[in-house]
Amino acid sequence: MEIVLILGATSDIGEAIAYHFASKGHPVYLAARNPEALTSIRSDLEIRFQIEVRIFQFDANLFATHSQFWQQLPRTPEITICVFGYLGKQNRAQLEWEETEKIINANYIGAVSLLNPVANQYEENKQGTIIGISSVAGERGRQSNYIYGSAKAAFTAYLSGLRNRLAKSGVHVATINPGFVDTKMTEGLPLPKPLTAQPKQVATAVYKAYRHKKNVTYTLWMWRWIMMIIKMIPERIFKKMKL
Repeated sequence: MEIVLILGATSDIGEAIAYHFASKGHPVYLAARNPEALTSIRSDLEIRFQIEVRIFQFDANLFATHSQFWQQLPRTPEITICVFGYLGKQNRAQLEWEETEKIINANYIGAVSLLNPVANQYEENKQGTIIGISSVAGERGRQSNYIYGSAKAAFTAYLSGLRNRLAKSGVHVATINPGFVDTKMTEGLPLPKPLTAQPKQVATAVYKAYRHKKNVTYTLWMWRWIMMIIKMIPERIFKKMKL
């Protein structure tokens, strides 16, 4: 059974993905900035599903360590899932470069820094799956979150380019656009319930993208059409809207 590496495993979505793949019999590698927080998850997964579970320290912001992190894994995971991210605060980012940098690093640069060596290895092996959790926020810039959205837009473009490059090598690259998700990261935000997914729904979408080699997946079907409409709004009208 293929090993799955989950980068950002302490997040609600990362944990849900770990449980979903483990329930299908996959060995799981859990990676996060604070590996101690993964101890109870590892124990539960091992007991409940009788699979191999390993924990690794991984910091998305320590770019210089990423290649070594990948090379020193005990076995090469056949599936790599990039879950980590940072929503941040738009108002603060407009005023403070540190907040902007944190958003960009967590949602784009950190992912590219790690996925570059992963992609190279998979291309050489002529097999592998890369799955990135992006966002519908990256499909059109909106005043309420355009710094986060621009980082996710870059990540979406990166995954699209990888997919185009690696297809001939038998490597699959999937982009997941969850829309709103009820997690610790969005706690306190006024999210509309009909448009808000649960972490388990995102995990199901990720697994289906892996199994059925889907290219771009929207966790809730309506987001595909919502974003299609939003992207069709003429710029002269869109720039006057408060979104």
